[in-house]
Amino acid sequence: MNNYREHLFQFVLTILLLAVCLTMIAPLVHLLAVSLSSARYADAGMISFWPKEFNTEVYQTIVGMKTIWRSMGVSVYITVAGTLSALALTSSLAFALSRPGLPLKKLFLQAIIVTLVFSIPLIPGYLVIKSLGMENTLWALIVPGALNAFNVIIMRSFFQGISTELFDAAKMDGCGEFRIYTNLVLRLSGPVLATIALFHSVGQWNQYFAPLIYIRDRDLLPLQVLLRNLVVESDINSMIQSGQIQMQTVTTPEMMKAGIVIFATVPILVVYPFLQKYFVKGAMLGSLKE
Repeated sequence: MNNYREHLFQFVLTILLLAVCLTMIAPLVHLLAVSLSSARYADAGMISFWPKEFNTEVYQTIVGMKTIWRSMGVSVYITVAGTLSALALTSSLAFALSRPGLPLKKLFLQAIIVTLVFSIPLIPGYLVIKSLGMENTLWALIVPGALNAFNVIIMRSFFQGISTELFDAAKMDGCGEFRIYTNLVLRLSGPVLATIALFHSVGQWNQYFAPLIYIRDRDLLPLQVLLRNLVVESDINSMIQSGQIQMQTVTTPEMMKAGIVIFATVPILVVYPFLQKYFVKGAMLGSLKE
């Protein structure tokens, strides 16, 4: 009887999760179908989840847009540079907090946990960025979020799970703390480093609010903000009228918007399915007890 209830629960749960997944995937499938369909069907709203009169002109037009590639380059840069910075800062701080001989370790840890509850207010944060001369630079999109309290706790928990015998053996071989950190700890921390890298890179790629606050130069706008300007503010219509986008009669602004959304979403969708297991592993690491 218990096995029957357990199987029934698993079946119902699977159905519910599949339904939730479909509600998330359906809009993307619809946009993809619109971008690959004929203009007459797109204008008439006759497309659901399958293209009609298949054509790829929208994506040929998008590939030829210099603004798209420039913004994608900005997004790739802040994602890579931001992720590397986050790994360096997070791992070094987490290693220090995991060592038993660190003075005032509990005080530092409590101060870090406080930042999980109270985030920095918008105006003081903006004034700090401006006073440091990082306004309207890509540093404003990389530095403020490079150190995250949640990621520090996850990595600290992982470091504390490394056998103390390895540390003792390294010290007997004459290794100092820095050499232990670089030659021993980091080499054993592939899973947690991948976890933090995924957490941070997804956040960096989807960064939207910070560029709106700190960036004034349109050439420095990341892909998500450019996407918002094109789709929400109808900048795409003015670009078409000014000749910045060369379109044939078989393409409409609505189809272009759908294609741009897909174009901006594909890179992270391609990477994520192969590495999603690290997200689960990272969540489990954060729940370990001391």
